[in-house]
Amino acid sequence: MTIDGAVKGECGRGYCLLVGFTHTDTPTEVSWMAEKVAGLRLFADALGKMNLGLAEVGGSVLVVSQFTLYGDAAKGRRPSFIDAARPEQAIPLYEQFCAELQARGLLVGTGTFGAEMAVEIHNDGPVTVLLERNHG
Repeated sequence: MTIDGAVKGECGRGYCLLVGFTHTDTPTEVSWMAEKVAGLRLFADALGKMNLGLAEVGGSVLVVSQFTLYGDAAKGRRPSFIDAARPEQAIPLYEQFCAELQARGLLVGTGTFGAEMAVEIHNDGPVTVLLERNHG
């Protein structure tokens, strides 16, 4: 990931996490998400099955703040972002998420919250997973 042409955050083999927060997110959801991400088994084992986690492959994560994940384009032609948390709520949650991933032994690369970032992703697979905690 680059900002103004300079590399700000990166990871080798691992996950690129596009992370957004909404108004109802709390530190509890952030802890749950960090635990979930750290425990995911998305890498192939010797038999080619998704069975290995980040720790087993020496992986790392790149965490990209992405409020546009909460864009709603159901009406009109321009998405509404009213479901995205405001920076005063989202920044502490983002920082907590990164810290909790690091506390679980992961190498974490980050960008700068709210900056114009150029993110280059090389998917191996590709595998894309949507994680959201439902309270139903």
